[in-house]
Amino acid sequence: MLTITGPLSEDFWCQDTTARKMRRFLRPGHDPVRERLKRDLFQFNKTVEHGFPHQPSALGYSPFLRLMAIGTRSGAIKLYGAPGVEFMGLHEENNTVMQIHFIPDQCQLVTLLDDNSLHLWSLKQHNEASELREEHRFTLKGPPGSPPSATQITAVLPHSSREVLYLGTESGNIFVVELPSFRVLEDRTITSEAVLQRVQEDYSNRRSCELVEALQEHPKNPDQILIGYSRGLIVLWDLQNNKVTHHFLGSQQLENLYWQRDGSKFISCHYDGSYTQWPVSSDNRQPEPLENLVPYGPFPCKAISKIYWQTTKNGLPYIIFQGGMPRASYGDRHSISVVHGSQQTAFDFTSRVIDFFIIFSSEPTAEFDDPSAMVVLAEEELVVIDLKTAGWPAVHPPYLASLHCSAITCSHHVSNIPLKLWERIISAGSKQNIHYSNMPWPIDGGTNIAPDPPQRDLLLTGHEDGTVRFWDASGVCLHLLYKLSTVRVFLTDADPNDNMNTLGEDEWPPLRKVGTFDPYSDDPRLGIQKIYLCKYSGYLAVAGTAGQVLVMELNDEDAEHVVDHAEADLLQDQEGYRWKGHEKLKTRDGPVRFEAGFQPFVLVQCQPPAVVTSLALHSEWKLVAFGTSHGFGLFDHQQKRLVFVKCTLHPSDQLALEGPLSRVKSLKKSLRQSFRRIRRSRVSSRKRRGGSGNASEEMELAPVQRKIEARSAEDSFTGFVRTLYFADTFLRDSSRHCPSLWAGTNGGTVYAFCLRVPPAERRMDEPVRAEQAKEIQLMHRAPVVGILVLDGRSTPLPEPLEVAHDLSKSPDMQGSHQLLVVSEEQFKVFTLPKVSSKLKLKLTALEGCRVRKVTVANFGSCKTDDYSENDLAVLTNLGDIQIISLPFLKLQIRYPCIRKEDVSGIASCVFTKYGQGFYLISPSEFERFSLSTKWLVEPRCVVDMPEVTSNNLVHKSGMENAVRKSRGSGRSLGDYGEDERKSGRLMEHALLNDEKVLKEIQSTLEGGRGSYAERNLARSPLGHGLSNGGAD
Repeated sequence: MLTITGPLSEDFWCQDTTARKMRRFLRPGHDPVRERLKRDLFQFNKTVEHGFPHQPSALGYSPFLRLMAIGTRSGAIKLYGAPGVEFMGLHEENNTVMQIHFIPDQCQLVTLLDDNSLHLWSLKQHNEASELREEHRFTLKGPPGSPPSATQITAVLPHSSREVLYLGTESGNIFVVELPSFRVLEDRTITSEAVLQRVQEDYSNRRSCELVEALQEHPKNPDQILIGYSRGLIVLWDLQNNKVTHHFLGSQQLENLYWQRDGSKFISCHYDGSYTQWPVSSDNRQPEPLENLVPYGPFPCKAISKIYWQTTKNGLPYIIFQGGMPRASYGDRHSISVVHGSQQTAFDFTSRVIDFFIIFSSEPTAEFDDPSAMVVLAEEELVVIDLKTAGWPAVHPPYLASLHCSAITCSHHVSNIPLKLWERIISAGSKQNIHYSNMPWPIDGGTNIAPDPPQRDLLLTGHEDGTVRFWDASGVCLHLLYKLSTVRVFLTDADPNDNMNTLGEDEWPPLRKVGTFDPYSDDPRLGIQKIYLCKYSGYLAVAGTAGQVLVMELNDEDAEHVVDHAEADLLQDQEGYRWKGHEKLKTRDGPVRFEAGFQPFVLVQCQPPAVVTSLALHSEWKLVAFGTSHGFGLFDHQQKRLVFVKCTLHPSDQLALEGPLSRVKSLKKSLRQSFRRIRRSRVSSRKRRGGSGNASEEMELAPVQRKIEARSAEDSFTGFVRTLYFADTFLRDSSRHCPSLWAGTNGGTVYAFCLRVPPAERRMDEPVRAEQAKEIQLMHRAPVVGILVLDGRSTPLPEPLEVAHDLSKSPDMQGSHQLLVVSEEQFKVFTLPKVSSKLKLKLTALEGCRVRKVTVANFGSCKTDDYSENDLAVLTNLGDIQIISLPFLKLQIRYPCIRKEDVSGIASCVFTKYGQGFYLISPSEFERFSLSTKWLVEPRCVVDMPEVTSNNLVHKSGMENAVRKSRGSGRSLGDYGEDERKSGRLMEHALLNDEKVLKEIQSTLEGGRGSYAERNLARSPLGHGLSNGGAD
């Protein structure tokens, strides 16, 4: 027997005691089986950006590749071809992309940024798919002491030899740069002095060259280029002999040039709104213009900034130009005019035109241009015009949708849509698109090799103008299927039958409005705030800013009927309350005609008409529940009868009566509440200090927990209803289950109501009855953001009608049910029907974050189809996504997703049922992400890659003609190196590098140009690329 005495024994005893105390807090060992399973279930990827690029700044097109490129002010570059063919790249500098030029007959393009740097990008093949990579970068530098204008690039011409770039500058000099090395060939520089040698002295004295405005290669002779200077001088330069062959002495400031196809003429456009045709012949070295025309004169006109001259077989050319409108009357219009013989139309866009191009026959042997389409990049949308069809109709784009044609106010995702409902929605949408052209999408380069979407998914977006748009979110392209408008139910200032395109026969200029972008709402009260679609019954509920709740059903034909009205007084005639906000919307009397699609049959108007903050629909019970900042109610939409209302307003909460549009807030009350919180915090901290002693040693060993102050019942908006939930569960006793409605408020209160729903045979004869059964008050009064009931197998209850359609197992009603209440601060499980606390997971106390969004998602294994599990997907206010297991509330994995400063992006996030999600990265773009290894939607495409030999012969590889195959898609973050992850972060932050974008989205959800990084002339030799939405 060993006996230890003296000081050693005391030390040993102390160490043993400490070890035993610390052992309680050691993390349990990792289960290797579970860790392997987690790798098979969870994987975070940002996959694709849906919508229209924010703040586009440049446009390019390759007739060889049939690809279009768009550059943005944040330094992003995006390539688009056939639907599903998409590439993304980002310049490290985050500077504005000024120009994009494809290298002729190559899978390469050059971008010019506003810091005067040039960047060469290539489409490379990797893992049987194409990727966009930055190859080289270059900044043109002048001799020491020269001004910046000496090398400030204004025009770029990639030569057809594919060996050099011609760079026109502000100084009037033209530099020649070798490709792909970007080496300046100084001996081939074209100086302004050499150009002016043979110009008449009196002309050159009056008009110095100034900057190079345009460079165009002769269409038949690659040894000649046309150079246009801003003061009006145009010369034809012989590259072989380094001399001017022709001078064209213009009298107006030059904007742009364009060759006729055979090279015998060219056309120039000018600042005064005129264009001029010039002949090119060997006889006259200084010809006079053939024609000078001001199309919208004689009064002063705006500049024509770009022009095309397209020949046709019938002899009548197309002349297409941007601008030129009369300054006084139409100076604010953004227009592009198309003239063909006697036919002339000025297409009027609702946002500024960035650039445009014409798609025409690019075959060298073709005698005529025969234009087929005009592609216009406006600041807020892409518009394509069919030039082959009479009337020049627009083409419905399969991608680059203008999501923000009216500001997005909410979104709702529905997974796995039944085929019949899908076809009915498409049918209704097709009737809205009869004014579009039937032309196939003309930008069709590349081949989509991604697997077909495994299911049909819908993304519904609510908008400020009272519309709901249905988007096909199944694959890479977010495509508009159908648009629903709620305006017809209400009386507004604008007549929905107004036609903005109506023009008189003698109207001049012949303006025609095109595009869908219309940011102005007739009435902000029309804004959609909540959407709920039942995919099995076809019932749709939408709720708006002025307390309106509309219940709709799908009708395949146009119909005219009366919309039934009901009012829900959520204050229940309580004394002392006066609503200070906006009035309710006035409704139309009598029958209203609705087009095919979702048609409202009943309107529930909340009083006061506050914003609807929560909505739930149970199509099997024919019930709809709605909540505002004043309370919640239940409506029977089969009998069209109000079942009950419950007022949740606290007596001291006057802010809830002021309304979101009044913008009136009680400063005194806010200050008083702030001081109360400070006082409570000081008192509690003194108590902690006063009670310190030996207990402090014990506290040091406990896990660090933040002190969470309980919210006061007098805090503002405690009655704000955050969530509503229907469940068939055990509420009164453990022997009988019944329908129930659960409501959670901003003050941490959960209400539970027992519902008595008559059987189907007596459904129309007996009323639905409701009785309050439970009321739970969370200790810290944290807002309740989610409620869920788990059945006897700890599985979430199925959706209404899901079991009836054999798409889900019947819930287990034998074992005891559990109630999960998710507040902003913690997750708590209660037993039912006793509602006793069983389990909880603290979030705010342990991690300092709050729950912003939560949903149940089903995660399937990528290794086997036999295993899947339900977990909670949680988005916090820090932008992290956490996956938490059910029912034991164990954290499985955490991913950083959204920047914590991007409050608007966090507020806009919506999860899908199968572990994907969307959030707004700008007012016009959704970022799509995936948390699942099994469900991943991302671009995977290939572009035909020519192989260039030393003598510049082009050989096609034939990749685009290969048989389309379904391949595995997606790479996890773990597959990338550090540099690749860095470029991925750069891409995410590109659109969110200034507060303007954040405020624009935030203002959209609640009711110019940003700053960029400092220009850095010292460039690293190689940049980062982003292939198909991922870093490379």
